[in-house]
Amino acid sequence: MSSTTRGGRLGRAAEPHTMPFTPRTPRVVAARRLHRRRDRDATGRFLAEGPQAVREALARPGTVAELFGTPAALDRHADLAARAVVDDVPVSEVTDDALAALAETVAPQGLVAVCRHLDVPLSEALAAGPRLVAVLAEIRDPGNAGTVLRTADAAGAGAVVFAGDAVDPYNGKCVRASAGSLFHVDVVRAGDPLAVVAALRAAGLAVLATTGYGDRDLDDLADVGALATPTAWLFGSEAHGLPDGLTAAADARVRVPLHGRAESLNLAAAAAVCLYASARALRRRP
Repeated sequence: MSSTTRGGRLGRAAEPHTMPFTPRTPRVVAARRLHRRRDRDATGRFLAEGPQAVREALARPGTVAELFGTPAALDRHADLAARAVVDDVPVSEVTDDALAALAETVAPQGLVAVCRHLDVPLSEALAAGPRLVAVLAEIRDPGNAGTVLRTADAAGAGAVVFAGDAVDPYNGKCVRASAGSLFHVDVVRAGDPLAVVAALRAAGLAVLATTGYGDRDLDDLADVGALATPTAWLFGSEAHGLPDGLTAAADARVRVPLHGRAESLNLAAAAAVCLYASARALRRRP
């Protein structure tokens, strides 16, 4: 059905069926396939689960292709259902079993949106003149990637680049970890990390690589004002860090100072420290 309401609860006529969709309904079956990367890549669509993600997706025009919800959730979040109807997004009632099949969490919140991919080319993202960019170079863990994406958004980054053999930004765990930030920033998927570095530098951004063995200290860079220019941060996987060639290609190799006895910071914490150091410096720049 294009916009369901069992009796027109959302203000539009429903297609001629009165029962919510089940796990066997073809549209639910098709949406479930988006749990697999090959189907996301083939269709250019992905799933966003929960009212917060749905709200942020609806706020980005043209993103949501369909909204599934249990009758109780559509009543509870009537504002989201109404927003979808206004935007001509099909709203489909589903059974609890169907919603559970669409969701990946243990206790789903009753709403799942089918969304269109948000990718923009790197050239387009850089043409917007971002002053802060995060590059996730070959990061494989979706939870880490989504958390860094969320942090980059909070710090005011204009773009997040998934470079090389990185995790799919539309992986369900990554989408959930981003807490809606996936819909706020330019998301770029790029094949060659070294080409990304060259493009960033050509766009006027300083490129800084994070490594525990860096020859520059983050605090020292901040103290001398070196972070008060448009900057792109390179972050590598927690297990392997950045490839040597990519680290060497950066303008500087930066370590986060450790003042206590901890051996290191995890990826998300290190990214937060670096991105916020840049955000503070950029905000204070005359």
